[in-house]
Amino acid sequence: MKNVDVIIPTYKPTQKLKKIIQMLNRQTYPIHRIILINTEEKYFNNFFYGINFLENYHNLVIRHISKLEFDHGMTRRFGVGLSDADYFICMTDDAIPSNRELIANLLQPLLEQKAVVSYARQLPRKRSSEVEKFTRKFNYPDRSCIKSKKDEAELGIKTYFCSNVCAAYDRLVYDELGGFVKHTIFNEDMIYAYTAIQAGYSIAYTADACVKHAHHYTNIQQLKRNFDLGVSQAKHPEIFQNISSSSEGKKMVEQTAEYLKRSGRSKRIPGMYLTSAYKYLGYQLGKHYRWLPKKMIMRLTLNTYYWYKDDEDSIKVDRNSGYGRSEAEDSWNKK
Repeated sequence: MKNVDVIIPTYKPTQKLKKIIQMLNRQTYPIHRIILINTEEKYFNNFFYGINFLENYHNLVIRHISKLEFDHGMTRRFGVGLSDADYFICMTDDAIPSNRELIANLLQPLLEQKAVVSYARQLPRKRSSEVEKFTRKFNYPDRSCIKSKKDEAELGIKTYFCSNVCAAYDRLVYDELGGFVKHTIFNEDMIYAYTAIQAGYSIAYTADACVKHAHHYTNIQQLKRNFDLGVSQAKHPEIFQNISSSSEGKKMVEQTAEYLKRSGRSKRIPGMYLTSAYKYLGYQLGKHYRWLPKKMIMRLTLNTYYWYKDDEDSIKVDRNSGYGRSEAEDSWNKK
């Protein structure tokens, strides 16, 4: 059986992280190691202080970094560097496996050599709004697919859509392609998917591999998130310059409005349009960030520390630098 590790960047952990670790250790396809790359050790230690939760799981590897070191691409590269498994899975610390078959189902396209990346379906939570529920269904339908270069004419930007909320990777191909981009404010998963498809590989959307994951952003948070999205696209014109994502966003807004009408929730349409306007404004500001003053950029972004990094060479994670690494952490990693 091929080995698989799970890599999870964490920040200010909650009960969701405990649930994820528990569920991952109950999977029908056994996990070799769970690698946590935690930002700011103090929050991690405060959350787990006084309980024996971590000691119950001997496959945990824990490393701490500072907020200044965190980067969507480099942090995951660091995590992959700690793994020697045949496959690795990237997850976020708020994506909870829906059942014990998540890993087995997610790996299937890789094991069958149909794809080199496989990403999971994201299901809304019970308390998610109707708009959030429809958005998840729009982006993560119940039908699986394999995507390759030939699908670009039909799927457009969605050809390269992939999400590290939960995605599995073939390690040999990952190394061959050079891994995740070292420095990015957003979209490291989509940039890698583009690289893989351009190299002749395929990526899989695996609808029967499910995680529960949803966000409840305010309009200002939506604006900031989409600002960072626009920045990432502006910085990678080789991917996004000739394939617009605006049409896909427009389609989602139109279909969401229709859904709200059909379900008798027409009163929510104005609020949905307002939120969409915030998203679009943030996206356009991000795409044209080079025209904005630095002070304005720092107020618009969700990732302020990203802008402190001048170039890729300055973004290095020294795994031996400590950041107050405790004896307990060392003992967990040696088990």
